[in-house]
Amino acid sequence: MELRHVEPVRVAGALSARWPHALLAAVVVLTLLRFAAGAVLPLSADEAYYWLWSRHLAAGYYDHPPLIAFAIRAGTALFGNTAFAIRCAGLALSVAASWAVWQTAKLTLPERPAAAWACLFFNLTLMVAVEAMAATPDAPVIAAAAFFLYFLARVEAGHGGQWWLAAGIAAGIGLLSKYTALFFGAGALVWLLADPRGRRWLLSPWPYAGGLIALLIFLPNLLWNARHDWMTFAFQFGRVDRGPFTLRFLGEFVAAQFGMATPFIFILALFGLFVRDGRSRLAAAMIWPAAAYFLFHALHDRVQGNWPSFLFPALALCAADAMFRIYPAGWKARVVEFSRKAAAPVAALMLGLIYLQAVTGILPLGRKDPLQRLLAFGFAQATNDIVAVAQKHHAAALLTTEYKTTAWLRYYLPPESVPVVPVDEPWRWLMTPSASHAVLSMSLLYVANVRQDGAATVAQMFDTVRDCGTVTRSRGNQPIDHYRLYCVNGAKPGARGRIP
Repeated sequence: MELRHVEPVRVAGALSARWPHALLAAVVVLTLLRFAAGAVLPLSADEAYYWLWSRHLAAGYYDHPPLIAFAIRAGTALFGNTAFAIRCAGLALSVAASWAVWQTAKLTLPERPAAAWACLFFNLTLMVAVEAMAATPDAPVIAAAAFFLYFLARVEAGHGGQWWLAAGIAAGIGLLSKYTALFFGAGALVWLLADPRGRRWLLSPWPYAGGLIALLIFLPNLLWNARHDWMTFAFQFGRVDRGPFTLRFLGEFVAAQFGMATPFIFILALFGLFVRDGRSRLAAAMIWPAAAYFLFHALHDRVQGNWPSFLFPALALCAADAMFRIYPAGWKARVVEFSRKAAAPVAALMLGLIYLQAVTGILPLGRKDPLQRLLAFGFAQATNDIVAVAQKHHAAALLTTEYKTTAWLRYYLPPESVPVVPVDEPWRWLMTPSASHAVLSMSLLYVANVRQDGAATVAQMFDTVRDCGTVTRSRGNQPIDHYRLYCVNGAKPGARGRIP
């Protein structure tokens, strides 16, 4: 397919060269909205879980490498234990990532407005709006991916081999965020092999020095895993095991990314991904290895929607690239032209509706609203109700058997209230002190989400497990979740737990 570049003076309307300042102003508005949402929305269970990590800093944890815990600790040290404090490091990283995307586009795309479009597309995607706001490992890995791409663009632009060292730093930080950062190196290798000018770097020490720097930054987590039976590696890479071939998850994966990118940004990115000239080769190379793996994985098991989050800086660049190409007449030209006009308005509309529903709950969907299920709407009041039942039954501690309830309770309980003791999944709580047998021998209250009721497990550890009622968390008059409460007594010899 032969394509021609579009000169800015030949592009009408929204692509005009006079628009970059307006586009960057839109990026500022989107960033402010993201900060505001991060300040007012309650925490997700995962965010509360990572906040618990930040109370017990370590070089590694069961689920992920440790960087998110240190980021949260920095935010709470500055602003206290508020939702904004927990999220502020990720929010700041989203600003840095936007700058890196903008600078990368300036280096790789010749049209003057292209950099502003890339930055706008990056911030309009639902993936960035959600994952760069939330205090999860995706926020730092997205920023690390954006800077890795930027530093390689400096290499590609002939600014010197020392930029490989900067890329190594970005890769190391990415690996301390999520192990999906291993795809950074795979993308770099694909780029070197695909670009005739880049192959000379394979005979240079610079890429290998960058790789060594990444390894040294990642080393603390490697050593932690070596001391803990490689548990994080076993958990994460255990998902690679092939299940039976099925098409069940493939459509789900593609549809999820279609939505997370927003439809027309996704379409533009596909057109940018499949061109073959040099200007889009670097961004495409960053996408292909991970995309191939996720597509293969989807033929055997579910791919979680956030897993490809680190690809979105490159995806935004591919979409901006497609904005400034002329396609031969035909269906492709019509699709691209329509996508150019619809991409930003449709993405902005989708994002605005999601923010509106998340902040106001204007549609009373109750449990049917995924945002209300994921975020702790009504959990503070539910916690007060649980504490009242605990006081009524003179419970010395709250027992839990799944990490989400543990994390929310621990966050929303007053500092001097009863402790929370998880009595299942001990591998999640290695960094926390063991609960004393004296505490476990007292009267206790087991709190269980009705959909994950582990009363049978608790009954194996205690003599008495008695139903003591139900507490509901709601938003307004719309129930979201129900929690069954059990009065527990008589710890058996094998009963044990930890206090996070």
